Amino acid sequence: MRLGERESLSKSKGMISVGVDIKVRYQETDQMSVVYHANYFTWFEVARIELLNRMDCPYRELEHEGYLLPVLDCEAKFLKPAHFDDQLIVSAALSGMPSARIKISYEVHRDDDLLCTGSTTHAFIDKTGKLTRPPQRFVSKVKLNT
Repeated sequence: MRLGERESLSKSKGMISVGVDIKVRYQETDQMSVVYHANYFTWFEVARIELLNRMDCPYRELEHEGYLLPVLDCEAKFLKPAHFDDQLIVSAALSGMPSARIKISYEVHRDDDLLCTGSTTHAFIDKTGKLTRPPQRFVSKVKLNT
């Protein structure tokens, strides 16, 4: 997989996905010269926000409409290390129809090497913290794009 290859929203097998380019900064590495594990979750967020943008449901608009998407669960499996100055592609994919919760899956690649997989689960809540269904326009965008 080449850098920039997955910049657009792709649709396949009932899944919506997007890839974003990340260049590893020196500050993201640890004393062992590998990317510190917590940085992957920041990159997952970058890809997740881009996924929502490409679906035409930007997180800022969802918040403005009174919806919040807190993280309920997050996980990552580290397969190979990333290093300073690596060019990575972080992809985020949403599959299935959203309910009050959604699960987004992630992959981090350096060229053809899969470095990390992960996922985050989010709840739709209102500004009082009450669990709610996603807005109809979000559901429509998922239906349209899968």
